[in-house]
Amino acid sequence: QVHFVESGGGLVQPGGSLRLLCIAAGLSRSRSDMSWYRQAPGQERELVGGISADDYGRNYDESVVGRFTISRDNVMPNMIYLQMNSLKPEDTAVYYCNEGYYRPLWNDHWGQGTQVTVSS
Repeated sequence: QVHFVESGGGLVQPGGSLRLLCIAAGLSRSRSDMSWYRQAPGQERELVGGISADDYGRNYDESVVGRFTISRDNVMPNMIYLQMNSLKPEDTAVYYCNEGYYRPLWNDHWGQGTQVTVSS
């Protein structure tokens, strides 16, 4: 059974940092393209960025370029991170992960997500 577990969210002041963690289980590949998404209240879920299976490729939404970085765990290849620096109030959202590079491959298997709130 495919499932995703996200953690690491919280309340942070503008300009602060957080690191999110995603663990993917049940995937057919031991090392997959993975991506992060976020959904703000009243908004559709949007792609934040992705990492290719070989780690050579990264893509980021223009709103997070230079501030967010996606990386992969060295021991568990289907565990990824989202390092978020210089956070802004508009980054407030529930953050999710999924398999895939530009789009989610498991649209019916979203995790619970992790809430990120940027506020003073």
